Order: sequence, then structure tokens, then C-alpha cells
Amino acid sequence: MSESIGVQPWMKLPATQAVMAALAAKGGADCARFVGGCVRNTLMKQPIGDVDIATTLTPDEVTQALEPAGLRAVPTGVDHGTITAISNHRPYEITTLRRDVSTDGRRAVVAFTKDWAEDAQRRDFRLNALYCDAEGTVHDPVGGIEDARAGRIVFVGEPATRIREDHLRILRYFRFLAWYGRGEPDRAALEACESLRDLLADLPAERVQKELLKLLGADDPRPAVRLMAATGVLAVLLPRVGSLARFEALVAIESDQLFENDPDLRLAALLPPNPAAVAETVEALRLSNAQKERLAAAAGDEPRIVSFMSPREARRAVYVLGGGTFSDRVKLAWAAAPNASATPQWRGLLALGQSWTAPTLPLTGEEVMAAGVPKGPLVGEVMREVESWWVENDFIDDKLSIVERLKAVTQGLAY
Repeated sequence: MSESIGVQPWMKLPATQAVMAALAAKGGADCARFVGGCVRNTLMKQPIGDVDIATTLTPDEVTQALEPAGLRAVPTGVDHGTITAISNHRPYEITTLRRDVSTDGRRAVVAFTKDWAEDAQRRDFRLNALYCDAEGTVHDPVGGIEDARAGRIVFVGEPATRIREDHLRILRYFRFLAWYGRGEPDRAALEACESLRDLLADLPAERVQKELLKLLGADDPRPAVRLMAATGVLAVLLPRVGSLARFEALVAIESDQLFENDPDLRLAALLPPNPAAVAETVEALRLSNAQKERLAAAAGDEPRIVSFMSPREARRAVYVLGGGTFSDRVKLAWAAAPNASATPQWRGLLALGQSWTAPTLPLTGEEVMAAGVPKGPLVGEVMREVESWWVENDFIDDKLSIVERLKAVTQGLAY
């Protein structure tokens, strides 16, 4: 089956045409076709991200084609047939047609082929097994065009077979469902994901967290996450998840308030609001140090965040937590108590956290020692006492009052 989509703007880019021309010069006019996401998203009228290319040329032949054309060839995955071309600073992943020789659920041994239909049979979903030539003709060996137009996520061939080849395809199924699915999900796919869900436990944590965060970054991942919970897949990935209520409320708030999709915070919303559960999960998923620190800070419960905080209380919280953590905790608290009438208050707290710059205590260690405090740990203790008073007094901007407080603290401490 084939259908023309015409020559698309992303196909007309000089960088794209330079790559395709170089490959054609080596292997002929039909040796290379666009594949996967760029074709799928064009059919679905979705934004185009990376432009990937499939070819009958071997990796060595791809390199031999690119370099004489002045294009850089990066061997990003030669064992699996992938060379990345750099054209006008844009990357193009070029992969030789292939078939699986053996698989173990985590990796595959492949052999190269020149058969487009054979290459299609080893791909995960039918809407990803679409190939488009330079003239805009989409070649569809497995029925992916209709799936793309209908928003159907259907495995190529028998779902359990595809999953046993690569266990991550269970999670990829739900990720594609979150991003592109419409209507009733494919029953055979769901049954296979449910029956084989325990295979996910054998995967490297880095692969799982990358796929999970992509899923959570969809505009509305709630239906897919509900299905993950119903099939038991979510419990394998995130054993500490109890209720989906806070997660679902956060997604609704982000959508209603036009906030940016935040997969890290959505992950935090899925977890119980306690530091131990968060620490266990972020370690199991091998998140980056920055992500670990962010989620750990978001899970704290002091100071308490409520919609009816006064501006003074909110400023104190921003000072203690920092603007980023304060905003995270406001959104999570809002999601835990989604009361439509409190929306203006929550928005006001977020605005304060983003606009108010916490001041610096106008007191130095030298001034503390000049007040008679001996050099050493006591200087820090006095500074903290004065700072606590200063924060409680809403960051009073009166040097004389601060000096008077310093005198009172130094007189009250024995040294």
C-alpha cells in the first residue's frame, strides 16, 4: 500500500536534501527513505521532531556516501546499523534495513537486509513502520497509514512476540498511547502487556526512566497511566504508587492553567507525599542528581503550604525553600486539594514565588564579632538567631532594628 503526502517542508530543507542526495549518489534513487516519527507525525498533523532515514546501504557505504559530500558521519550505533549524518549542524539518524537474528528482551543481534518489508516486520508498531521516499510517496507494508490517521497503536504482528524481543515495548506501548492514541486501545496489545508486565523488572533503570518521563510529558497522559495501573504495569515500575488522584489533578491544573507540561513534577505527584517513598523511587529509576534533589525537596512538608497563606507566610516559605521548590510544593499542594474556588489563591502564591526575590540578611560576621562575640562557632549561632527574628519580622529593612536585635541576642547568650 502507498499514498502520497507530497514533498513536505522538512523534506525541502537544504540540510535534508544534502543527505538524501549523498545517499542516492551512492546507492540509487530508492536506496533511502524517511522512516518513523517524521512520516507518522506528518500523517497525524503533529509537529515534526527528528528526521530519521532508513537505507539499503550498509553503514560503511553510508559513511562512504556522506564524507565525499562534505557531511560528517558519526558512528552512533554501527552494530545496529546506525550512522548519524551531520548536515548544516542538524543530525540525521541513518539506519540500514535489518532483521533480527536473535533477541533476549534487552538487546538484539541483527543482520542487514535490502528488503523493506523484512525491515518493517521487526518494528514495534504499525504506525512506526512507514517509509516515505524523496518524492513524498509513503510506503506502508503493514497498514500503518490507517492506524496513524485513526490514532490506533497496534503492534506489528503478534504483540507478545514483539514484547519478548524487547521488553521495553510494554512501556513504549503506553507512551505512544499517551502521545498519539485515540479511541479504544487495542485489546490484544493490552492483554500482552498485562501478561508479560513482569519482564519490565529486568530492564536497565535508565531505559525505563527515560521512557517513563517521555510518557509523562504528553499533553494528557492520564488515560494511559490509568491503563498502566489497571494492567498492573504501573505497580511493576513504581511499586510505591497508591492513588492516582493527585497526579490526575496536577495534569488537569497544568492543562486548565496553561502551565508547561512537567514530567518530573508529574512523577512526584504519582508518589506518596513522603520523602522515603520518593528517595526509594528516584534511586530505583537512576534519576540525575538534579532530579533527585528536586523531587526530594518537593516531597517535604515544612513549612506547610496552604492556599490561604498570607503574603508574609508565603515570603517566609520562599526564603526557606527557594523559588523553585516553593512553586513545586504549591502545585503539589494545589493538586492534593483541588478546590476550584481556591484557584486565584494558588495562582497568587505561584506569582509571588516567581516574582519576589528573597533579600539577603544585612548583617555580616564581622559586625557580629564587633558586637563582642568571639570568633568561632558562636558567630554562626548568633547570625542564625538574628536571621530567624528578621524572617519572622518579614525581612525588616531597618539596619538600626537589626543592630538592636543583635545586641539583645549577644547579651542573652553566655560566652
